Amino acid sequence: MNNRNILLLGGTGFVGRSVCEQLVERSGGGSAQVLVPSRRPANAKHLLPLPTVRVERADVHDEAQLAALLRGCDAVVNLVAILHGSAAQFERAHVELPRKLARACAVAGVRRVVHVSALGVGPAAPSRYLRSKTAGEAVLAAAGLDLTILRPSVIFGEHDHFLNLFARLQAVFPVLPLAGAQARFQPVWVHDVAAAIVRCLDDATTIGRVFECAGPQVWTLKELVQAAGRWSGHARPVIGLPDALGHMQALAMECLPGAPLMSRDNLDSMRVPNVASGRLPGLQALGITPASLDSVAPDYLSAGRGPARLNHWRARHGD
Repeated sequence: MNNRNILLLGGTGFVGRSVCEQLVERSGGGSAQVLVPSRRPANAKHLLPLPTVRVERADVHDEAQLAALLRGCDAVVNLVAILHGSAAQFERAHVELPRKLARACAVAGVRRVVHVSALGVGPAAPSRYLRSKTAGEAVLAAAGLDLTILRPSVIFGEHDHFLNLFARLQAVFPVLPLAGAQARFQPVWVHDVAAAIVRCLDDATTIGRVFECAGPQVWTLKELVQAAGRWSGHARPVIGLPDALGHMQALAMECLPGAPLMSRDNLDSMRVPNVASGRLPGLQALGITPASLDSVAPDYLSAGRGPARLNHWRARHGD
């Protein structure tokens, strides 16, 4: 790993931050470089202290720029994903980009690809998100690349937009009506997902395989929201909505300015349990014992003591 140069697509985001940190740690101060393209490098200031990470202004959806970024790289990790959007936007992010990536890899002579998809994919999946993720996997699998696919459940961590969002909402509202309350998830810590990506890059035996990245516990969405409120000190009553009302709530949120908190496509995705199938290898097959949600999340959701205690947790577990 120390001699490998990695192109990290989507590296400025929540998961990308953790992947960059672990790739830097693996390099041990060596010459390996992590190249993170971004259309807005100013938004990647959190990556600047990492010594072997280079942020470069680029549009990864431009195939010529993508091919240029790949020159001199030994492998590419694709984290690019969107949770909300039109059919065309899902197609662009989850299908067209992998197609462009496959062609650019052929031009640049890069064969090694680690692609992060999602649990619940399948051609008959109920949501545009999951169907487009399925198509993106197929595009890369058909390209003859040295491909590894990771399918995570919902990812939690100090900078997540999931538990932190529900904690903030409960700090403001006295009651929280919730669509999809009985949807099932198997939350996985971002640190474990990043470790899985790095280990796949290190281990050639993972080529051609698909891994499910999930934590040790299954939670309903209502249980997750309640836990976020409890751990943040703002526990509120959480009221599950019937399907029809939940659909109306999601539609109303789509009409608000900015990215919606929840969309109808999100609800469609939640019709498929976001849990490991058990038919594919998981984190344990990569030598990773996944952290439980309740051993990590209370630290970063509790005001004023999250980072210090989270660092203590990592040190205690040798991470």
